Amino acid sequence: MSTRSKHRIVLVLGSAPDVVQCQSWPKPPNLQSVAINNAWRIRKDWDFLISPDDFPVERMPGSFDQQQTHITSDDYVPANNQYGGVYYAGGTMAFTAGYWALAALRPTVLAFLGCDMVYPQSGNTHFYGRGQPDPLREDPSLRNLEAKSARLMMHARRQGCSCVRLSSGESRLVFPSVDFDALPDLRAVSDFSGGSVFDDALNKEDRLGYYAPDGRYWKAFDHFDFDEIDEIDRLWLKAAGFQ
Repeated sequence: MSTRSKHRIVLVLGSAPDVVQCQSWPKPPNLQSVAINNAWRIRKDWDFLISPDDFPVERMPGSFDQQQTHITSDDYVPANNQYGGVYYAGGTMAFTAGYWALAALRPTVLAFLGCDMVYPQSGNTHFYGRGQPDPLREDPSLRNLEAKSARLMMHARRQGCSCVRLSSGESRLVFPSVDFDALPDLRAVSDFSGGSVFDDALNKEDRLGYYAPDGRYWKAFDHFDFDEIDEIDRLWLKAAGFQ
């Protein structure tokens, strides 16, 4: 098998207004797309729809094509547990989808569009109008979105995957920004540079033990020390080279 044939791109689509630009993009055979919540409406050729258990039934597709799959908590919670659990990952669907893709699809490039988690005070917040900014809700797992994106990026690097975003403006994601046309030339990470700080962050997560195997981390908030969580966030940013 050639190196090029092993190049696997996963495109994660969120609901920010700029996600509509992908409607005209070609879909190469080595690309799979993961639509989060309402983003399945953007294109008809999505491969996976990932949504939380409380996503309204009336907003779901009326039917699924043979090659399309609905990813539920039965799928993404065990996948996230492989990387420390939903709480440490950050309990919003962009991160949840990212870890699920790393576990299930094993991409060499994990690209995000419409997932910048920046919400204007006026005008549309989503491609369908104004919506609820899920990542900005009061949730202790989302105290530092930049750190959570750094964590995802470092876990991806460790398994040879590059995380990028396909937007050029403001973003809470710390991934490098690239154009869609550049994706075919991106390659897997050939060497992991997380170093001892990566191990320090993992070890601290292990020592604290803030795990919820069923994904329902909010039931244990009373036992969490948020100063410790903030320190873990600082470690992930440092591991990614941002501190």
